[in-house]
Amino acid sequence: MKAFFLSMRLWWATPVIGIVGALLASYFNWPLPWIIGSLLAVTVVRCLGWRVAEIPYGRLSGQWMIATSIGLHFTPVVLEQILGHFVLMFCAAILTLLLALLGIEFMRRKGMDLTTAFFAFMPANFSEMIQAGIRHKANVSQIAAAHSMRLVLIVLCVPPAMFFTAQVSPSVVHDRFPSDWHWLLPMLTGGALTAVIWKRCRLPNPWMFGPMALCAVVTATFNLQTALPVELSHYGQLMIGCALGGYFDRHFFRSSPTYLLKVSLFTLAMIVCTVILAVGMGLWLQVPSLTLALGMMPGSSTEMYLTAEALNLAVGIVTAMQIMRLVVVMVCAEPVHGLWLKRLRRSQK
Repeated sequence: MKAFFLSMRLWWATPVIGIVGALLASYFNWPLPWIIGSLLAVTVVRCLGWRVAEIPYGRLSGQWMIATSIGLHFTPVVLEQILGHFVLMFCAAILTLLLALLGIEFMRRKGMDLTTAFFAFMPANFSEMIQAGIRHKANVSQIAAAHSMRLVLIVLCVPPAMFFTAQVSPSVVHDRFPSDWHWLLPMLTGGALTAVIWKRCRLPNPWMFGPMALCAVVTATFNLQTALPVELSHYGQLMIGCALGGYFDRHFFRSSPTYLLKVSLFTLAMIVCTVILAVGMGLWLQVPSLTLALGMMPGSSTEMYLTAEALNLAVGIVTAMQIMRLVVVMVCAEPVHGLWLKRLRRSQK
């Protein structure tokens, strides 16, 4: 038995567990089974004490596949829709930022350090907020825990809620464009090279934004009508789900249960408020509320894209709104934090 537990430390056990979880989720007709099922399976196994390891380059390769799939949606027609909704997307990003700031102020008034609360609950990229927290001497472990919980809770809550609201069965398969390997192979290769260059230029999230940008440009330029094979999409989801599940174990949940409860309540409140804002804007502007809700949701663009694709919504709009939110938050985060900190210090004198 001891030898079995030791063997489970090897990384190859992680995708096996993830596949089992994905197949079980598919059997029970759960939304996005390859990401949610693998996430839950790896989390449960790690909480049981089997310290399965991270798959080498698993998350990066998963992002590479999903980013390629996202980029293939940016046809000229989709780009026209994005340009036509640019002001709406910018306003939605600002509203999401303001909503997060209100939540951060609430957490500060409940006794949490401003700097830690700011970078822990800001709806931005995981790694950038951790780096910002390090620069400003915040509690980095709390920031990492908050972003981990935020991503996972949104993955677990939003897709099922969206499928239920849209009254669409997860087993429904929408028509996909055929896979044209004359275009896909060079784009996959070029996407990987673009990610490497993106990383060397120290640009954010290189394995997501690099391949996505390249594929979007090529798709729009040549008006391609192709899609990533569903098997590669499932692979990407599996790798991301396993990576998310790898954040958690018994020590994580035991380390600070009160803080994790606060993070969970904050995230759920953000989800509800985002949906309310999206419904209000949708009714006012005659725009589909589900599309707005997914675009404004403070989660990962990957999971929101996959949900939009599964529901046959405007994938390009959802992705563009998610990117807009990330850009707005990343540009504004540290200047807003600096101004807030100065104002707080003045008020305390």
